[in-house]
Amino acid sequence: MTKLLQINLFGACIVRSSQPGGYEIKGAKHRALIALLATAPFGRRTRSYLQNLLWGTSCHDGGRQSLRTALSMIKGFLGPDFDGLLKVNNTEIALDLTKVDFIGAAGGGEFLEGIDIRDDDFNDWLQGVRQAPEQFFALLTGVPSASVEPRIMPSICILPFRLVVGEEVHSVLGDWLAEEICRSLSRSHLLSVISHLSAREIGGQRIDLSRVKRVLNVDYCVTGSLRVSGNKVVLDADCLDVTSGRILWTRQFTGDLGEFLMADSAPVSDIVRTIGRTISADALAHAQGRSLSALADHQLLIAGIGMMHQLKLSNFARSRDLIEEVIRRAPRVPEAHAWLAEWYVLSVFNGWSDNSLRDTGVALDCTARALDIDPNNTFALTIDGVVNNNLLMRLDKASERFDAALDLNPNESMAWLLSGVLSAYRDDGKDAVRRTEMALRLSPVDPFGYFFDSLASTAYLAAGDWAHALALADRSMSKNDRHVSTLRARLCALHFLGRGDEAKAVASDLKRRQPEFTVASYRRNHPAADFRIGQNMVAALSAAGIT
Repeated sequence: MTKLLQINLFGACIVRSSQPGGYEIKGAKHRALIALLATAPFGRRTRSYLQNLLWGTSCHDGGRQSLRTALSMIKGFLGPDFDGLLKVNNTEIALDLTKVDFIGAAGGGEFLEGIDIRDDDFNDWLQGVRQAPEQFFALLTGVPSASVEPRIMPSICILPFRLVVGEEVHSVLGDWLAEEICRSLSRSHLLSVISHLSAREIGGQRIDLSRVKRVLNVDYCVTGSLRVSGNKVVLDADCLDVTSGRILWTRQFTGDLGEFLMADSAPVSDIVRTIGRTISADALAHAQGRSLSALADHQLLIAGIGMMHQLKLSNFARSRDLIEEVIRRAPRVPEAHAWLAEWYVLSVFNGWSDNSLRDTGVALDCTARALDIDPNNTFALTIDGVVNNNLLMRLDKASERFDAALDLNPNESMAWLLSGVLSAYRDDGKDAVRRTEMALRLSPVDPFGYFFDSLASTAYLAAGDWAHALALADRSMSKNDRHVSTLRARLCALHFLGRGDEAKAVASDLKRRQPEFTVASYRRNHPAADFRIGQNMVAALSAAGIT
């Protein structure tokens, strides 16, 4: 690939032609604009993001005009190279990074040295990069970068379970089970899991919660004992709030020894699901009626995500306050920005936004900020794919984001789930089922399992397996009956199973929850509308009485 542009980001900022004697861009804001694009994941940023960072938020129209003027001047500098380097549309600007030659290295000087722009947002961004320049150098070199922000997720340790009844040969079982639970929990973006080796060091002693808190710095702890008699195993486990000493639950898990030792152990999955739901419920309970300042860091995001997925409008509005407070406390945690993007996706997709074009732009800006902080963050890449798929209907770009996430982490359950939905929208039912089933296997901890079941139901619709689609939709509805996508999936499955009266009852419920929903709005706004799965949905909706 022919390189058209040379950029130096470390030391004196240089933006010039790759050809000797060619152009060089000198203006501070013009170089900053190119640098912002060059450091963006996939080389693209929204117009609103660039306007706000370079010209401030005080005058939207002035910033929009200033950006147009800057692009016009850059086009004058680049000449015929402009169309080969930059793609410009009404919402975003993209720089083709394959045609850029990055010169210099992270140790070659201060990031964007000599760029002096008097705008607080830009300088906040600039100082954030200068504090951790390896984040952006990682984007250019492919070397992963380390987190620079303290944790905001609830932290948990699983102490080895003590053998109180059993043979000597069973003495390692409690340690192995704790390790398996740790491994499953660590797949979640909603928990910070202390390594099994660290928990083992403290687990062999008498349990002292104050010492667990001091040494491991955790919020929650699971401990317990094992009894093995012949082929039968009984595990008694307690989940504790380490700070207060409260017992959040006491559970007994029983089964054959072979069940506990299986690769996909049902008892281990049961324990993991129980832990996830308990921590979610505990955070939600603390958030009810309390001010933001009264909530601990680890409670804010979990409660915010929980309220967002309850899909009750008052709680949904409150959830944004919680997530934005997380960002105020820990602005360089990429997951927080990605979850805020997901909030805007749900707002638009559920018809609650009063300005869908604006909120789509905000969602894109949120994922851009998340990927600025960590270009290799698989959750942020996944949510950026959701924005492209659900709001912008750019299925190819969404696929690119999901593939990038799975290349980095083959165990990224959300990427498997949402790439499965993308396959469903493209009428590849077999691939959709494969991907969503993988997501279900990888996400036993997710306390919002209704969402996984709902989207897996869509995959089975694409495959024409109406019975399985209905079973998953029903399971999702049993956990959360407010998700309109699940109602649509259920209605469609009932229609094609010949259960028209039940489909009409679901249609009434759908119209009650989303009165403005019509077949025309579905055709206009849904990314699957032009595919076979969308045509099946239209047929089912129409037959059930939705016009």
